[in-house]
Amino acid sequence: MDNKQTYKYLNDFAKYVIQQSRSNLSKQGKSVSKNLYNSLDADIEVSANSFRLAFLMEDYGVFQDQGVSGTKKKYNTPFSYKSKRPPIKPITEWVTKRRFQFKNKENGKFMSYKSTAFLITRGIFKNGIKPSLFFTKPFEKAFERLPDELVEAYGLDVEQFLKYTITK
Repeated sequence: MDNKQTYKYLNDFAKYVIQQSRSNLSKQGKSVSKNLYNSLDADIEVSANSFRLAFLMEDYGVFQDQGVSGTKKKYNTPFSYKSKRPPIKPITEWVTKRRFQFKNKENGKFMSYKSTAFLITRGIFKNGIKPSLFFTKPFEKAFERLPDELVEAYGLDVEQFLKYTITK
């Protein structure tokens, strides 16, 4: 297998994974600011004896994909909240962009965006973030479609490849 053919396979693979991941983000309503959506990219290098394929995304994309276990609700994920709460600043920005506010039970008035964000971060701390697998599912589906000669030539293993390719 020559370098051009390997590059073509990997480029097609990366384009499919990114396109499907973006589609999943949109369908799941996880692209309010479009930061994660626009940050999805791939870096491919092919040489005579090896190749490198790295998928790039915002740091929090891994947590959106794999999920995070809370203190009360657990998910099958390597990430969990134990003592440190999620940062309030991004949640405040999120509720402000969506113009989302809770009402006070006592007087029926709207709470501030900051109070609403605090309550949401407390909920995330307790209940975690449910895994969306917006990236993992397209990656695994595309990996299965890679030509056998490419997989055999480089001795690829899906789990190792997935762990290695997700970077900042």
